[in-house]
Amino acid sequence: MNTINGFLFKQMLESGANHLTNHFPDIDALNVFPVPDGDTGTNMSLTFNAGVKDALSCGSESVCEIAKVLSKGLLMGARGNSGVITSQIFRGLAQGVEGMSEINGFQLANALVIGSQVAYKAVMRPVEGTILTVVREAADYTYAFASENADVSCIAVMDKMVEEAIASLKRTPELLPVLKEVGVVDSGGAGLVTILQGFAAALKGEPVALSDEQGSKESVGASLESEEFGYCTEFIVRLNEASQSDFQEEVLRDALANIGNSIVCVQDEDIVKVHVHTLTPGEALKLGQQYGEFVKLKIENMQEQHENIMTQASKEEIDEMTEAKPRNPYAIITVAAGDGLAEMFRELRVDAVISGGQTMNPSTEDFVEAIKKVNAENIFLLPNNSNIILAAQQAAAVLEDEHIYVIPSKTIPQGLCACIMFNPDADPDTNVAEMNDAITLVKTGQITYAIKDTTFEGLAIQAGDYMGIKEKDIVVALKDKMEATKQLIDALVDDESEIVTLIYGDDIQEEEALEISNYITDRYDIEVEVNNGGQPVYSFIIGVE
Repeated sequence: MNTINGFLFKQMLESGANHLTNHFPDIDALNVFPVPDGDTGTNMSLTFNAGVKDALSCGSESVCEIAKVLSKGLLMGARGNSGVITSQIFRGLAQGVEGMSEINGFQLANALVIGSQVAYKAVMRPVEGTILTVVREAADYTYAFASENADVSCIAVMDKMVEEAIASLKRTPELLPVLKEVGVVDSGGAGLVTILQGFAAALKGEPVALSDEQGSKESVGASLESEEFGYCTEFIVRLNEASQSDFQEEVLRDALANIGNSIVCVQDEDIVKVHVHTLTPGEALKLGQQYGEFVKLKIENMQEQHENIMTQASKEEIDEMTEAKPRNPYAIITVAAGDGLAEMFRELRVDAVISGGQTMNPSTEDFVEAIKKVNAENIFLLPNNSNIILAAQQAAAVLEDEHIYVIPSKTIPQGLCACIMFNPDADPDTNVAEMNDAITLVKTGQITYAIKDTTFEGLAIQAGDYMGIKEKDIVVALKDKMEATKQLIDALVDDESEIVTLIYGDDIQEEEALEISNYITDRYDIEVEVNNGGQPVYSFIIGVE
């Protein structure tokens, strides 16, 4: 295979997307922290499928035109750090094939190098031992190989890329000690390897198809009894030729029942409509996609009130609204999951709350649509999660003509403190400085449960333990949730602490929150504010100032 044309390029993209979809639960399982938010595989799969869907519908058969469409789709659909970095890799690849209707082996190798370079530039502080290392080492190795072989084939180039990507991935634990301690490789790097393997298979005439298997790993949702939270996942699938003859509603319905509830599955000729409430929407999408192509899909966090769900209006309608109304001088957009949290932010002048957080990172497009909706001269974005910051920054880059300021809040308490410090009478630069200072003055603690046995910095953790997380460190892991919370409080509060903000989740009763509040006031001379955040996954979120 000496050249890749547009038709073959599309086959590569579809094969890579299918391979990633087939294996994203395994990639999720590589999460270092044993918390129920290991979503690297899910984020990468949703991101890559968004871009590939657009690329496959592109009418052009030119590699450069398809790559442009792919890049834009990935850019807008990017979720989480892994998704944003993946979008940047293929943004660079698109730059590398600019003006080329077909590409040869050397041009492919060169485009992969440009992809790695663009991805590195997109990250302010690149960390080695991650997907960035894997793409750089593999691309550089492949380029050196291609440079020494004038007529190198595309298959040979991709084989070398896969070979070195796997080798680099195996080395990631040596670069990141935390990976070595837990005994895993980098999850983002694993996702990239999976995509590349799909590319290589297509080049050899053996493109990867979507698997019929549901996977051997137990869904997080299947182990929980609560039906009070999760994601309302809806999609419409147009059945492919193979599925039209043997599709059975009950088979898909039974599969969905393993990961969720409130299931509706209806077939209308070649169209299947599905509705399910689940904690793992990616699993639901995987089940649906094996029967055909998505016509429409929607995922909403049921914790948020209806008015906080992203508008379903078209971009044209949004533009009309913004043109018809005068612009506000400023607006604050934040990310949170839970009715109580949303209300806390609204009371602090927040104009829009994007549904999302640990278990479902919003996409770049979610931020873009929210920015358009608030219609303001100056817009402040609060991601409240380290895995959402890049998506927020990417949205700001997409809307480069707007005055958008990303405050890199990594936790809910940081976001709340930033909002408190916002002064509507001050200029944007002053507010940015004050809000950035504010997020450094609060310590954050969180209580959640472990989904697997592991060891973190010498602390033995068993599945089902309640973990107390102080900033980025797991400081306690116990079977007793309340005792774990109390020990976390002790780790957070010191002589300089003045106020504790205790936010309890949807699995906590008011009496339990009062017990923790009394523990704090009995033990420390400190003020306590108690709020019902209603957040899923995290029983308590604690801010200490």
